[in-house]
Amino acid sequence: MVMPPTAKVVLGSIAFAIFWVLAVFPAVPFLPVGRTAGSLLGAMLMVLFRVLTPEQAYAAIDLPILGLLFGTMVVSVYLERADMFKYLGKLLAWKSQGAKDLIFRICIISALSSAFFTNDTSCVVLTEFVLKIARQHNLPPHPFLLALATSANIGSSATPIGNPQNLVIAVQSKISFGEFLVGIVPAMLVGVLVNTVIIIGMYWKLLSSHKDEEDATSEVVADEDVNSHRFSPATMSHRSSNSLDLDTHNLNSATGHSGHLESLRNRVLSTENEIHSYDSSRNSDASKDVVVNESSEQRVESESLEKAETSKGNLHSQLSSFCASERFNEKWKQVLWKISVYAITIGMLIALLLGLNMSWTAITAALALVVLDFKDARPSLEKVSYSLLIFFCGMFITVDGFNKTGIPGKFWDLMEPYSKIDRASGIAVLALVILFLSNVASNVPTVLLLGGQIAASAGMISASKEKKAWLILAWVSTVAGNLSLLGSAANLIVCEQARRAPHLSYNLTFWRHLKFGVPSTLIVTAIGLTLIRG
Repeated sequence: MVMPPTAKVVLGSIAFAIFWVLAVFPAVPFLPVGRTAGSLLGAMLMVLFRVLTPEQAYAAIDLPILGLLFGTMVVSVYLERADMFKYLGKLLAWKSQGAKDLIFRICIISALSSAFFTNDTSCVVLTEFVLKIARQHNLPPHPFLLALATSANIGSSATPIGNPQNLVIAVQSKISFGEFLVGIVPAMLVGVLVNTVIIIGMYWKLLSSHKDEEDATSEVVADEDVNSHRFSPATMSHRSSNSLDLDTHNLNSATGHSGHLESLRNRVLSTENEIHSYDSSRNSDASKDVVVNESSEQRVESESLEKAETSKGNLHSQLSSFCASERFNEKWKQVLWKISVYAITIGMLIALLLGLNMSWTAITAALALVVLDFKDARPSLEKVSYSLLIFFCGMFITVDGFNKTGIPGKFWDLMEPYSKIDRASGIAVLALVILFLSNVASNVPTVLLLGGQIAASAGMISASKEKKAWLILAWVSTVAGNLSLLGSAANLIVCEQARRAPHLSYNLTFWRHLKFGVPSTLIVTAIGLTLIRG
């Protein structure tokens, strides 16, 4: 392979190195601008250094991937609003049989939810549920947090919409949703079970002690607190539900009934004013030296007060009946809306399984949910992570520029003879290369850098081997995220969510994650490779 001019190689490498440092260490002291700005900086440098022309930079942006990512994020926002993840949180604690049973449930639920709603979203909305359940049972949090993060990564490998690198692979390889699912699901299911066994085995003694050795003073959380929080994937925040506030809001927002409700309230207030006027008149008259018939006056006042109280009671009864009716109507409207959201989501998954265009299927489902909501979509659309979409744009340009330096191609030329997937040793070498690069350069850049070359090399053997190469890349690059805390965004989300949780904060350290991550990643990856279907 002929290398480009030295200046282009050096400048392109510098631009990629800057992107890599800011992507892996977003708060680096000398330039703490974050991942998104770092990807845009790397893209800009590729153009300024003339590694890419502006036209080539625009062409490097993969719109189908961005469309698919945007659509799935919008669908996840509406599923969160429809309490999908709240119900998953309830399922975690329902009739629990102890610590090991909780670990098993967390692994299964996080894996399955990540396969269809992305690993990042699942970790955002489930972390605090998991932390509260662990504290409620007076158990150490870190085995449960590790179960959530690692199982979410493994589970996300099963579908093209489970994580960003799978989106890239599905679009570039043109493997259908169904073929992708069938090819990796056996490895995913076995991988999740093996990961669960490793967690339970490694922390058996700790899970059997039934007490938190690290924080014995932690408060115990009631069941209703565990189940009453609703999360926003964008803000990573929660709010407690209050039935009184909700009823008031529903009554005030009920179209066609607000005038009637206001009339009832005015009548009640008017009646109360009459009662107060009687009382004040009575006090005023008593202060005057006027001779009156006290028994007659008391009888009149008593009859008037009795009528006023009766009128007030009737009005309160009418108001209570009206409120109950409105609550009933609003409840069924909400139930019907939730069912519709779930039905549209299932329809999207069926369409993907039938092989329809993934990007437009996701966007269509997202817009269907917007129309179904029948209100201003801005609050929901604001929860979409636009910074992630911008990060992808910058990354596409930066990685394409680095590819043009010839360095990734040269590296693959050295490794290709040892990485043939028609023999076991070749698959092992290929897996180690992907595992290493995914933790050094991150998994999405690794897929963008080597995906095409790995597939082309396998395609020279047979078409089925090319498909298997793509699936191996998806499996290994995803499970590689479990190796260390910095291996995937899902790990960092769990760590940060746990650290910031009010009254329940817990710091999942790098070394504690690494102690479990290394053996789990190597074992799960190796077992899964034997189950990948090409």
